[in-house]
Amino acid sequence: MTGAREQHWQEVYSTKGEMEVSWFQDRPQTSLGLIAQTGLVPAAASVIDIGGGASRLVDALLAEGWRDITVLDIASAALARAQARLGDGAARVDWIVADITAWQPQRRYDLWHDRAVFHFLTAPEDRAAYKAALSTAVPAGGHVVIGSFALDGPERCSGLPVRRYSPESLQTELGEGFVLQQSLLEGHQTPAGRMQNFQFSRFRRV
Repeated sequence: MTGAREQHWQEVYSTKGEMEVSWFQDRPQTSLGLIAQTGLVPAAASVIDIGGGASRLVDALLAEGWRDITVLDIASAALARAQARLGDGAARVDWIVADITAWQPQRRYDLWHDRAVFHFLTAPEDRAAYKAALSTAVPAGGHVVIGSFALDGPERCSGLPVRRYSPESLQTELGEGFVLQQSLLEGHQTPAGRMQNFQFSRFRRV
């Protein structure tokens, strides 16, 4: 499945422009707000953006003074787009090309951020692999921010089925090792003008 998943996202980022994908955000304000709520000090903390792809979150984090940033994505084409946009700033970021369901973290991070990766994992074994990576990468006291389609959000995205979550069902998926700290709903307007309902949840590893 990993090969098919990689091929799908490589094709998306190789054939579609920034404004042609439904998930584009000029500034990921909801994510940034929840990250700020963790209380982490940007100059002293580490963050990994799962499925960060060509997202502009990395731009905002650099501007806010984060010095230890990692962006992981299955599509090298997506990361290349972000790197080209950042120019010389790309050298200040650690870039990882990997499928999250096959990735084995080599270090730990104070903050794990994921906007719209986990909801694509419809197979139980893929979700188990994701949670294994998460548990390895985030130590006790660490923070997790996950954004997914809400219960009334789309049932498919980019031609693929998704699982929709409430904060409570996402908490159940992650298990008792992660405690829900905050949740909110976001109505995301796509570049095409459609509304997609997301839920964002912030957890603390215990």
